[in-house]
Amino acid sequence: MDPKLLEILVCPLCKGPLAWRKDALELVCKADRLAFPVRDDIPVMLEEEARELPPEEEA
Repeated sequence: MDPKLLEILVCPLCKGPLAWRKDALELVCKADRLAFPVRDDIPVMLEEEARELPPEEEA
């Protein structure tokens, strides 16, 4: 993930920062506990496509 792109992207719900999880190819919003997938190097920033993080998974 391009670091400059990470600086620009925010959560589409709360507009908060996102954390890059390289191992899972996800962008994670810690505030909303959502993980947005990255497919073919393209972040999918749709709420319907996001995965809710279970309580036991660290955000």
